[in-house]
Amino acid sequence: MPIILPERLPAATLLRNEGIEVRHRSPPSSPTLRVGLLNLMPDKTRTVTQFARLLGASRHNVELVLALPRSYRSAHEPGPLYERWSETSLPRRLDGLIVTGAPLEHLAFENVSYWRELSYICNWAAINVGSTLYICWAAFAALYIFHGVRKHLRPHKVSGVFQQQVTDTRQPLTAGIEANFPCPVSRYVEVRSCGLPWRRGLICLAQSSQSGLCLIADPARNAHYMFDHLEYDADTLKLEYLRDRARGVDTTLPMNYLPNDDLSKPPPLAWRRSAERLFANWLTILMLYAQGAANRSAA
Repeated sequence: MPIILPERLPAATLLRNEGIEVRHRSPPSSPTLRVGLLNLMPDKTRTVTQFARLLGASRHNVELVLALPRSYRSAHEPGPLYERWSETSLPRRLDGLIVTGAPLEHLAFENVSYWRELSYICNWAAINVGSTLYICWAAFAALYIFHGVRKHLRPHKVSGVFQQQVTDTRQPLTAGIEANFPCPVSRYVEVRSCGLPWRRGLICLAQSSQSGLCLIADPARNAHYMFDHLEYDADTLKLEYLRDRARGVDTTLPMNYLPNDDLSKPPPLAWRRSAERLFANWLTILMLYAQGAANRSAA
């Protein structure tokens, strides 16, 4: 099904070149899910392309709404295609929301320039959005906002592709995903299972014996916390490694990733099937929410 993106968006051209149908308006006679993407990553085009590719692979029409906190600033401003959200300027109806990671793991949450606005957006989404998917840094941030869970800095960055074990197959998000699936991991921090308030209704959906917790559901807040990166392209971990090495960062090759740990060989996209299944499941959750909201309005 098509992905609906703003006109003149560079990601739209990249996706069309891959054979993905991109439109700028919703089909008049088909239901369309409206999904916000709060894009906090430095490379805006690559991030939009990754998420739009997965959302466009589903059987649902999806309109992607690009947004940033109002006080967010970066070296490369994304321009007018992004909405600016704050306590006084929030989006109209959204069925779902994705909040991306950000390169802020070494910074205290309260020192993030847009922290107040992000906190407000997360609390607003918990009440007004069918489901919010928090990715990597955003997952740590949301757990801190909602539950006061602190992140822990690891001695070294964990980077690579690690097998994740599905720990709860009854949840809609993990339906049909293999019991063990590969997932890219790229982070300096973690949360520890022993420090999570499980009694508040949090549910572990997937984890790894090597990289730790991967995916947690928070039904009370219509949220899922994904600490890893199923949205990554095949070469993303490789590009991150080369970037860190060029900056003089003490880093090692991503684990379980490159064939024979050879940088000259293309890495396989081993997680794509699991990624497409998870995002298809998430959109089904959003569709059920949207149908329920429509029925309540009609009543």
